[in-house]
Amino acid sequence: MNNQELAAKLLELLGGKENILTAANCMTRLRVKIKDMSKVQLEELKTTSGVMGVVEDATMQIVLGPGKAKRVADILINEMGVHAGEIDPSWEENKADVKANQKDSPLKQGLRTIGNIFIPLIPAIIAAGLLNGIASLIGQLGTSGVITVNETSVWFLIQQTLSLLGSGFLSYFAIFTGVNAAKQFGATEALGGMIGAISIAPGIITLSTFFGWYNVDVPLESILTTGKGGIIGVIFGVWILAKVEKGLRKVVPEILDLIVTPICAIVITGVIFVFAIMPVAGFLSDLLISALNILINSSNPVVQVISGFVLSALFLPMVLLGLHHGLIPIYAIQLEKLGGVTLFPVLAMAGAGQVGAAIAIYIKAKQANNQRLREVIVGALPAGILGVGEPLIYGVTLPMGKPFITAGIGAGFGGAFVMLTKVMATAWGPSGMVAIPLMTGGSNGAMGMLYYFIGLIVAYIGGFIVTWFFVSKEEVERA
Repeated sequence: MNNQELAAKLLELLGGKENILTAANCMTRLRVKIKDMSKVQLEELKTTSGVMGVVEDATMQIVLGPGKAKRVADILINEMGVHAGEIDPSWEENKADVKANQKDSPLKQGLRTIGNIFIPLIPAIIAAGLLNGIASLIGQLGTSGVITVNETSVWFLIQQTLSLLGSGFLSYFAIFTGVNAAKQFGATEALGGMIGAISIAPGIITLSTFFGWYNVDVPLESILTTGKGGIIGVIFGVWILAKVEKGLRKVVPEILDLIVTPICAIVITGVIFVFAIMPVAGFLSDLLISALNILINSSNPVVQVISGFVLSALFLPMVLLGLHHGLIPIYAIQLEKLGGVTLFPVLAMAGAGQVGAAIAIYIKAKQANNQRLREVIVGALPAGILGVGEPLIYGVTLPMGKPFITAGIGAGFGGAFVMLTKVMATAWGPSGMVAIPLMTGGSNGAMGMLYYFIGLIVAYIGGFIVTWFFVSKEEVERA
């Protein structure tokens, strides 16, 4: 079934154009907002050729795979007249959305907000991390004598250029975080960016020194210094900003709003942010890093193996529960404090476990003559190897149930290896093979890429073996 035929089939199964309020796509999913769910032929939709899975949420999410999701969405919008983007919802839709949100706990809503702040930044995080990683690799090759890197060499020019391009984003990460946080909390975006900029401004050190809070010998141990509190502080500061702005607009006359509200909002929030939020958030982030060090940077190999195994094995269940967004601030804190991220390489093994499990299921599906399952795996496997795990999760392992568990167990072995070898990434983003160039941080240097690759192979093998022995041919035949 080609994309045109698939789009027409989806349109039919979703109840026709009139039943689709909006359509959009992300990397692997077609997201549609439905007017009347009773008109959707859900069971037939799930078994349609080309559909790898269906997720029912506030919007219906149809897993199609990388590339295909966008092409099908474009056909629906450009050729079949389905609306794109947001439209003004009726009161019935508002009621449905409210009910859907009521099912969420405050924790899930908070983590979703965090995800909405950082997800738009991921492309820049990946690009900056890769550029810095390549620049770091050139420097390491120069130090080892493999290439010549001095101030007159071409390699030096390439290294410095890549480093400039990469640091251009990461140096001002707090500002981008402030802007996106303002979008989520309803504050003025430029003022949110100002809060982020304040956190990294050199004037922070001047104020800290005035109050005797600055530790000249060990600046990072200061009560207040540039970057203190990191992005956690920035997010909380922008949340305060939103509250202050909304409060001011209730009392400031409209004619003075453009001048009085932003000045008063930034002064009030800025003072609270610098003298209260930054020191407190800095203390909390230091505490978090210390706690993580017990697990992630322990010198005890037994602790390393156990923590790596457990973290990798439990990551995908966290994704399903929507708890994985809470890890993004931890990645950012590690990047700020340690110069790299040690948690991301470990959790990246979860997707590799899915790949190994899928290969085992494919062989059993061939034996059981389950052609539909084999087609789904063939379509989803390349994406899984490249770090996009959703097609395998929602099309193969999760619908079957047991393979989702065996894949996690298999991933644990890769996580244990990566933790034991102390792999550190220069950024975070998609996992799998595409993340290899990111693994150049920490004391391992370029060896981090090799250790990460070996970890992937271990997770592939682990997921394959555990799935092979615990998932029967009969279970695959019924899938």
